[in-house]
Formats: sequence, structure tokens, C-alpha cells
Amino acid sequence: MDLLVLAGGRGTRLGGRDKAALEVGGRSLLARVLDAQPLLGGRVVVVGDTPVPAGVLRTVEEPPDGGPVAGIAAGLAALGAGAEGDAGVHRPSGGQAGARSADWAAVVAVDQPGAAVALAALRASVDGAAEHVDAVGHQDAQGHRQWLLALYRLVSLERALGRLGEVRDVSVRRLVADLRWQDEESGREHLGDIDTWADARHWEHRLRREPAMTDEPHTKG
Repeated sequence: MDLLVLAGGRGTRLGGRDKAALEVGGRSLLARVLDAQPLLGGRVVVVGDTPVPAGVLRTVEEPPDGGPVAGIAAGLAALGAGAEGDAGVHRPSGGQAGARSADWAAVVAVDQPGAAVALAALRASVDGAAEHVDAVGHQDAQGHRQWLLALYRLVSLERALGRLGEVRDVSVRRLVADLRWQDEESGREHLGDIDTWADARHWEHRLRREPAMTDEPHTKG
């Protein structure tokens, strides 16, 4: 299962800070999201103009700042690109070139410190998902589905993108409108993002109270 991390955005309410590099609990938000890779087992692409670790693909949507749907399209294109040097794709030496082989992908916005732990719960449920299910995710306490912390069947996500045609400045709600969801309860307590400095302080305190969230999540199989 591949991991697509959306690390773009302007971070205007954080004074223009690169959210991927923002540290909470002593680690960057990108590092925390990448903790999910061992349990997912596939390749990783980060969409955004930010440094990435060795072995991770990086790309940006063209033109930049096209919104999350444009980022998803760029990330899927990077995962599917077969040749070294494809335009817009940075491939690390000895990295993850080659045709995409996963059936599912996790799509995650980088500003969610609890993403890896929440993804562990979702990953555990995918094997039992019915064939008609296009996506597996959570709803928050207010009943809002978390589209940017979810697992998507790749063929379904690609079809949804194809139906749109234009992807720049398109809402995620429109992208996923026709997808069939399986909502999971387990892991909901780890939802939440960082849009403001108050959010960052909240998560800093929470991570101190819950040291288990600072450990890499693991799953069997």
C-alpha cells in the first residue's frame, strides 16, 4: 500500500511556515506522517516543495498551489511514472522507480500529528473491506469525514480524478462525491490537524501527555 503525503499549502496562519518541517513533540510533522510507511509497506511520495528523506519520491503540482486535488493527481502520477527523470519527479538514488503495483494508497495531509496511528487502525480494516468499497476512513466527532486521512482503492481514485477533468482548485468533496466509503471507529481519537500556533501548542502538550503517540505504529502482517 502506497503513501501519498500532501505537503503543499502556504501555511498562512502559521506565518508562512513550511508545515512539513514544523516540529511538534521534538519531531517534524513530515517525520511523524512517514512513520506510517513501515506498516503500509509500499512506496512514498511527498507532494510539495520540501526536503524529503532518502528513498522517498517528491513531486509538485504544476502550476504550484493548485489545491489538494491537484496534489493528489500529481502524487499518483509520480507513483505511476516509470522512467528516471520524468518531469517534475525527484527520484532519490536507488529510490522507488518503476510502475505502481499497489491496489490501495493512503492519502494524508502532512499537518496531522496523529496520522500514522490513525492509519494503523485503517490499515487493519482494509483486508476485510467489501469489493464495492472505494475508500476507508474516519469521521471526526462532528461527523465530518476526513478525506485527507484515508485509504483509497487506487482504481476508484483514478476514475474519480478522470471524471473531473480539471483538477486545479477543485474541492476534495467534489472529487470523492461518488466514492463508496467504509467508516471506521478505531483510531478516531488521533484525528486533528495544525492550522494555527494554538493548534501546534495543543498538540505539543498532547504528545507530552501521550508518549505512546511518539512511537512508530506497527501492525501485524
